[in-house]
Amino acid sequence: MTSSSHRVVGAAAFVALLTLAAAGCAKSEDDKQAGAQDTAGQQQVAQTPAGNAPTCTIDKFGAKKFDLKSGVVGFSQSEKEANPFRIAETQSIKSEAKSLGIANLKTTNGQSQFNKQISDVQQLIAQGAQALVIAPLNSDGWEPVLQQAAARHIPIITVDRQINATACKDYVTFIGSDFYTQGKRAADQMIKAVGGKGKVAILLGASGNNVTTDRTNGFKDELKQKAPGIQITFQQTGDFAREKGQQVTEQLIQSNPDVNGLYAENDEMALGAVTALKGAGKKAGQIKIVSVDGTRNAVSQIPGGWISAVIESNPRFGPLAFQTLTKFLNGEAIPEKVIISDREYDASNAKQSVASAY
Repeated sequence: MTSSSHRVVGAAAFVALLTLAAAGCAKSEDDKQAGAQDTAGQQQVAQTPAGNAPTCTIDKFGAKKFDLKSGVVGFSQSEKEANPFRIAETQSIKSEAKSLGIANLKTTNGQSQFNKQISDVQQLIAQGAQALVIAPLNSDGWEPVLQQAAARHIPIITVDRQINATACKDYVTFIGSDFYTQGKRAADQMIKAVGGKGKVAILLGASGNNVTTDRTNGFKDELKQKAPGIQITFQQTGDFAREKGQQVTEQLIQSNPDVNGLYAENDEMALGAVTALKGAGKKAGQIKIVSVDGTRNAVSQIPGGWISAVIESNPRFGPLAFQTLTKFLNGEAIPEKVIISDREYDASNAKQSVASAY
C-alpha cells in the first residue's frame, strides 16, 4: 500500500524535476471508475542531500559496469496490483524502461507474500539480472537475496520501503519518502481538523516494515509534543487494505463511539473507513480522517468533507530509479538515501490538484 510513501540525485546537489513519459492507470480492484490516464502525474523530486551525506560509487560497491539498454534489469514488486500505489509504481518503472530503450526489463510480483517475493528475486538473479530494483514487502529477511546478489556483484536499488541492511555494501541506495515526517505532517493536519483536542484512532499499516513503524511514531511523537489534548484511544492494523480498513472501522464505531478523528496510514484504508462511516449513517466530517498516499480516489473525497487531508507518498519511481542507476553505472557518487519531497492535499487545494494525483 501503501504505502504507501516516493528524484534526481548527485554527489553535492541533486534536485531536479523528472519527466514521466507515460503514465499509469490508477484504479483499485473495487473502484472501476477511478484512474483516468495519469498524464498529469506529479513528478518525483528529490530533496537536496546534506553536504556530508554518505554516498556510494560503483567502485566502492564493487559492481560491474554494463549497458542498460542491452543489459538485464529486474524489478520486484511486493504486492498484488489492486492498490493504486502499486499500479502506478509498476507502470512508472515499465514506462520509463520503455522510454529509455531498456529491452530486457524482467518484472515479478510477490502478490503480498514475502516468501514469494524472495523466490522471485532469486529467480531474477538466476535469469541473469545485472541490476535489481526492489520494492520490498518487509524490511527484514533479505539475507538470502543479498548473499546471492553480492556473489555476482549485482547492484540493488530499493524503492518505497527500506531493507534492514548496509547501504553501499548490501544494496546501493534507498529511494523513497521520509515516512516519519509523513506521520508528523499527518498529525499536524489532524490537530487542525479536530481543533487540538479529542480522541483519535489509528488504522495501522502492515507490520514488519519501516513504513508502518515510522508513520506511527511520527504521528504519535508530533501529537505528544504539540497536542497533549488529543488522546489515541484505539489502534489496529488494517494491513494497508481497503476491505480491512472498512472492517476495523466498523469495529471502531461500535467499541469507541466517541472517537472524533481517524489516522489511516494509507489511502486505501481511509477509503474503507469512509465506506464504514457511510454505512453507519455518519455524516461527512463527523469523524475527521487524515491519511497518507495521495491517490485520486482519496483526494477526491476532500471537497465533500469525508477526508480532511492527505499527505502524499509519490509512487512514480521509474525516472528517478533509472537515472540513479545510470549515474551509478557511469561512476558518479550516489547518495545512500534519496528522500523525496512529497506534497499534501487539504480543502484549500484538493479540487484543483486532484488531476495530478494518481
